[in-house]
Amino acid sequence: MEVTSLTISQIHKKLKEKEFSVTELTKAYLEQIKKKEKILNAFISVDEEGALLQAKAVEKRIAAGNFSQLTGVPCAVKDSILVKGLRCTAGSRILENYIGVYDATVIERLKKEGCVILGKTNTDEFTMGASTENSAFGVVRNPFDSERVAGGSSGGSAAAVASGEVCYALGSDTGGSIRLPASFCGIVGLNPTYGSVSRYGLIAHASSLDQIGPMTKNVEDAEIVFKAICGKDPKDSTSFDYILKEEKINFKELRIGYPKEFFSEGLDREVEKIIRRSLKKAEEEGAAVEEISLPNFHYAIPCYYIIVSSEASANLARYDGIKYGFSEKGGDLMEVYLKSRGRGFGLETKRRIMLGTFSLSAGYYEAYYKKAQEVRQLIRQDFIKAFQRVDIIFSPVAPFPAFKIGEKIDDPLSMYLVDIYTVGVKLAGLPALSLPVGKINNLPIGLQIIGDYCKEGKIFAIAKQMENMLK
Repeated sequence: MEVTSLTISQIHKKLKEKEFSVTELTKAYLEQIKKKEKILNAFISVDEEGALLQAKAVEKRIAAGNFSQLTGVPCAVKDSILVKGLRCTAGSRILENYIGVYDATVIERLKKEGCVILGKTNTDEFTMGASTENSAFGVVRNPFDSERVAGGSSGGSAAAVASGEVCYALGSDTGGSIRLPASFCGIVGLNPTYGSVSRYGLIAHASSLDQIGPMTKNVEDAEIVFKAICGKDPKDSTSFDYILKEEKINFKELRIGYPKEFFSEGLDREVEKIIRRSLKKAEEEGAAVEEISLPNFHYAIPCYYIIVSSEASANLARYDGIKYGFSEKGGDLMEVYLKSRGRGFGLETKRRIMLGTFSLSAGYYEAYYKKAQEVRQLIRQDFIKAFQRVDIIFSPVAPFPAFKIGEKIDDPLSMYLVDIYTVGVKLAGLPALSLPVGKINNLPIGLQIIGDYCKEGKIFAIAKQMENMLK
């Protein structure tokens, strides 16, 4: 077995038994990156020299007996999360040469564990997209079919893990940006409960929705990484005290719901078969499976895109060509603003800024943004009622497998509908995990396992059993 195909637990065991050193392991991953990047374009920047220096430092730590499960395990970080001393572009020309001046809280926590960061992964500009086609640094290609997208916006992280360029990666999820690429690339991706992981050091897209989470080869690895990064951070007022508790699940006592609204027009029939097969497997293990309703599901996409655009327009006002990042000269201050933002931002980013500015403007605020926030509460109530009947919800992650590069890029509405099964979870602030459960023509399909607030332990326990059942 090649070292680049090992899981976190397997690497930990072999490092303990001194089968290889951290430097040897790091070099193997760096070689894999050189080989795979010719096609994938999963990385925006690779820190080869820094990674080898980290590996040497970690070896001294291991020799001193300071050794956790993540010590010495090579990883990658989505290029919207700050790592001190490394470039952080958020996939945008406007931040093309920006160097992180501090570590995000999640990076501080991983560094305490002794991780080795190999580089920063490609993302849709300011994490705005479902396909990583909106990156200023080129499209990420799917490891299973290079003519298809890897999903977005954490497409670089997903492709890097799926292709063995790293053992695990961090992504961020605003509307589906961890779960969607995880599904398209056949890996595990967790969108945590809102506030369970600090957002400090994550370049903001939509602050009431953004959340950092793990992208890994299996469920156990996702649990290990989540445990390391979760918990309260005084630098993020939305974070809270959270310690992950492991749960044991008896499927004979489990009630699983599946939303009838998700299994309707628009869902690929082959995808539906794979998801229903997963439900059947759980039922065979003794789980009670029942149809549930999320009646306000159809409002999730319009509600989400009003809120996300509004928050993005406010967050991206700071990129003005004055303080940092890309700047164009002009005759006066307004011309500097217009030229810098006009040339620095990509098409999708401009579209969302304009939509958001309109939604927040005088005369339209109550009709759009305020109304969307009211609908958000209705969507949240739907999930609260659902979890009074069931313990967990199973659904598709996406309506179809990975689509071809260029297929939807010129149709924003079609692209927005890719997130149809993932945005409701975000509006409610709930945790959800994408678990690979099958393939269509060699293209992976993910099962979305949605839990109630702070029920990551339950999600992991169920997902581990499902993973074993479907082997």
